[in-house]
Amino acid sequence: MSTLPLDRPAAAAPLRRWAEGWWAVVHLTLHLVVFGLHLTALVLLLVGTALVPVLGVGVLLLWPARRLLALCSRLERYRLAAVLDVHVPAPVRGAAPGPAWRRLVLDARSWRTAGHLAVLLTLGLTGGTLVLALSATGIAALLAPSASAGLGHGGEYGWPYGIPGTLRAPALAVVLAGALLLVVAPVLARALVAVEVLTALALLGPGRGEREAELRRRVDVLTSTRERTVDSVEAERRRIERDLHDGPQQRLVSLAMQLGMAKRALERGGPDAASEHLEAARTSASAAISDMRHVARGIHPPVLTDRGLDAALSALAAASPVAVVDVEVHFPPSERPSSTAEAIAYFCVSEALTNTAKHARASRVVVQLWREGAAAADGGGDLLRLRVSDDGVGGAAPAEGTVASGGSGLRGLGDRLAAVDGWLHLVSPRGGPTVLEAGVPWNAGGGR
Repeated sequence: MSTLPLDRPAAAAPLRRWAEGWWAVVHLTLHLVVFGLHLTALVLLLVGTALVPVLGVGVLLLWPARRLLALCSRLERYRLAAVLDVHVPAPVRGAAPGPAWRRLVLDARSWRTAGHLAVLLTLGLTGGTLVLALSATGIAALLAPSASAGLGHGGEYGWPYGIPGTLRAPALAVVLAGALLLVVAPVLARALVAVEVLTALALLGPGRGEREAELRRRVDVLTSTRERTVDSVEAERRRIERDLHDGPQQRLVSLAMQLGMAKRALERGGPDAASEHLEAARTSASAAISDMRHVARGIHPPVLTDRGLDAALSALAAASPVAVVDVEVHFPPSERPSSTAEAIAYFCVSEALTNTAKHARASRVVVQLWREGAAAADGGGDLLRLRVSDDGVGGAAPAEGTVASGGSGLRGLGDRLAAVDGWLHLVSPRGGPTVLEAGVPWNAGGGR
């Protein structure tokens, strides 16, 4: 949730805090615009509830009342975000158990919204009227001497913005009073809006039960994610062990055998007899080095650490069996995400290219990466987004498929992304195209 400008550190410049207070003036003034809507929603709810015992007549009013209250709730959250940069999370949707009339009467969200509207109808109306009056009076007082001079009353009030020393005492008092009102109005508005924001956070956001349910859900997700992450790490360990066994280990065994044969040949027939075995040993050593590099790239490619995603993905695309692979990285190299985010994005693209080469029969693949939500200065809430699309035959998953519908490779990527609060989505209808999208927090896992 963004911080309210009213809550900036005390060390902020007083002039800046005063200037930001005018957003609070605007916010309070807007209360006068939406006053009628708020009053209508509150009256409908109260009258409808009161008339429920009268043959259920009130139910006819409660349904539009709930709709109107939901509209008011969305409007207030939008207004707080647009004017004050305060983002109030929406409550979790859910209905109270029991018959329809009981759900209409006992809906906690509607009554909490009604409580908030009751505060706005008093504080908002009073505060909006007060700050509007102070601001208008202050502006009028500053302009009064000039207006009076323009109307021919300069002899009485004096010309305030002309030659120094021509401003007489009555005009000076009016100007100073107007300036004081304009100084006080934003300060008072900030204080009133601070109370309103606290009320909105308490009544328009999720309730205590909803927050506890969300925390329980979060704990369950983290528990499941931790288990899948452990399984994924164990599977990765087994893969590395298998790759080492099937590649470099076999090459090294062959190297040892070739060297042994070269030694025996050298003892029996001299250097000429051993040269063939030494050449075979050199070939085995080169192949072992190549296999080790391949295994190392599968763990974490050095080019990714040294030069970032653009260079690493370009190298990955150059080695892909697919004819054309276009890599588009839409953020400068100086804005590198965390090493964890880079690694996850790299392996997502690697897995997608591998699947495309094996199954898609595609002639072209486009890889796109960009930074989403770069409003925060530190990038704390940003996402590293990626999209891999091809023109293949599709059919990798249903059109609205999720990670679970893909193969084990996609499930592994989904688990790796879920461990850092990321996500993965695959769309691959029969006949294509296939589009894989993923999002990983920009600062996943901490700094570089």
